[in-house]
Amino acid sequence: MKRMYIPVEEAAKEWFKDPEFVAAYDALEEEFALAEALISARARADMTQEDVAQKMGTTQAAIARLESGRSMPSTRTLTRFADATGTKLRISFVKEKSSLAKRQSDPKTPSRTRA
Repeated sequence: MKRMYIPVEEAAKEWFKDPEFVAAYDALEEEFALAEALISARARADMTQEDVAQKMGTTQAAIARLESGRSMPSTRTLTRFADATGTKLRISFVKEKSSLAKRQSDPKTPSRTRA
């Protein structure tokens, strides 16, 4: 029996027709953005999770949890992370762009665009 595969772009077009899927997708954007920012700051500092943990006075496992995007750390924790990586925490508010507008600007790419 031959299997038929559906390209992810085609599947994503269908998924994004569902308002519940769009809402869940949008809800994850902030978590992924924070995780990416933490990992990038540590990488630019040329540090391991253990290095950051030692500077913060915590464990490597705690840093891994922060970088997983599954938790919402306090600004105090983020400031300590920034200090440990030699960076400065900057929080900003940007105008929200809906998933529909994102997809219309690039309909072939279902993935998030990160700034």
